[in-house]
Amino acid sequence: MQTINKKAPSFALQDKEGMVHSLESIKSTYVVLYFYPKDNTPGCTLQAKAFTEHLNDFISLGATVLGISGGDEKSKQKFCEQHALQVTLLSDTDFAVSKRYGVYGKKTMMGKEFMGIERVTFILDEKRDIVKVLKDVKPEKHAEEALKFLGKKEGK
Repeated sequence: MQTINKKAPSFALQDKEGMVHSLESIKSTYVVLYFYPKDNTPGCTLQAKAFTEHLNDFISLGATVLGISGGDEKSKQKFCEQHALQVTLLSDTDFAVSKRYGVYGKKTMMGKEFMGIERVTFILDEKRDIVKVLKDVKPEKHAEEALKFLGKKEGK
């Protein structure tokens, strides 16, 4: 897994409308890059709703929020429409970006092993260095943890 004080791996991924977002194209001071297991699952829905609810707080702190998981444009579009999500969600259909960040691997649920994305967030600074990694987070409190860290960075 990527760690703090390292340069964040570059990427270019599509959102629900097919628009490509790359790390280099983001102009904000901070990037909150959150990886989540799957569109439209209970925990991921709570997480995306919390990021949407606090989106203006992130913007006021100079941060762009991006969610990344598998699933294609249609999956992202349906997820956003169904839950009125305003956060930008990106499709990592082949899990290449998730693998580069070290968040894709073997998981276990109800005794079954499978490959999937861990719920991990990377906060990047203006040089796109990783300044914080949030692991083992609760979906409903995840956005607040990221905001709290950014608030401390900004002296608020």
